Amino acid sequence: MATIIPIADVDPALVEELLDAAFEPARRGRTAYKVREGMECLAALSFAVLDEDQMLVGTIQCWPIALTAPGNGHSAGRAYPMIMVGPVAVLPALHGEGYGKALMTASLTAIDPRAPLPQVLIGDPEYYERFFGFSAAHTGGWQLPGPFEPHRLLCRTAVPELLPPEGMLGPWRK
Repeated sequence: MATIIPIADVDPALVEELLDAAFEPARRGRTAYKVREGMECLAALSFAVLDEDQMLVGTIQCWPIALTAPGNGHSAGRAYPMIMVGPVAVLPALHGEGYGKALMTASLTAIDPRAPLPQVLIGDPEYYERFFGFSAAHTGGWQLPGPFEPHRLLCRTAVPELLPPEGMLGPWRK
């Protein structure tokens, strides 16, 4: 029986060890890290999962980011706040056991339905669209501060009409 707990209840060193095991230490150079650079994870949306022996086997973290609109119009330079979902990390030996799906469900369920910010992630479009409603349909004009595969930049929002068609994703600096 797995148990999902707030990530704040886990020693940060253990979280880092799990992330290294899941993604290797070179993960820190990935574009997703640049998008959320300098930000603290959103504790209320970030979780860990423990196995039946109370061992840490997975984590999910969410981050405050923004899409900054370019151009000269009325929205030029405006930052549209969003939530970056991920990384979803599960020990490699336990992939396919449902831990990642449980973490995603816990995180997305914790988002306040009265004012849900758009959620963004970089991941497998078939998986994240099928199970969680993420899509690349509105992200084609978005840029990231590093290399990325455009079809893997996904967004989930109740009101896609409010999203700017172009912009740069980065940390949300209020």
